[in-house]
Amino acid sequence: MAIEVGDTFPNAVLSYIPYDAANPDACGLTQQLKTHDAFRGKKVVLFAVPGAFTPTCSESHMPGYIAHLDDLKSKGVDIVACVATNDQFVMSAWGKANKVKDDILMLSDANGELGSAIGLFKGDQGPGVGPRRLARFAVIIDDLKVVYLGVETARGVSVSGAPAVLAKL
Repeated sequence: MAIEVGDTFPNAVLSYIPYDAANPDACGLTQQLKTHDAFRGKKVVLFAVPGAFTPTCSESHMPGYIAHLDDLKSKGVDIVACVATNDQFVMSAWGKANKVKDDILMLSDANGELGSAIGLFKGDQGPGVGPRRLARFAVIIDDLKVVYLGVETARGVSVSGAPAVLAKL
């Protein structure tokens, strides 16, 4: 069962590689992020994509958040984060390709801990894609409480895009 508005966001361990401004081309060391530790007392916008470097994710979803970062921050958002089931190295490379630096946390749920806890995995995607990808969604978390959840039910980006999230802040 998927999380709902009003629920406490689950505590999950995600992986990421912090952006290193002193050495931006380096492949840094993997860090762990515990959602309850990182999100407690903060307003967080977390958007999930089925896969880094995929067409809709790269052409529509991520660019919307990049374009609206200042707007999100002006509405009191402390953390903007992107999550996918890709490993932390792929997520870091996708962040570098999009020049997000440390403005958007690029999080990996490669073990499926978060996806399982929130119940938002997509079904089998067919040959060569794999069975465990996150659904496309966005969630606003305010001090660990889910205050908005937009899950896409069709192809494309609507309820999980930055404009929809901004309208709910």
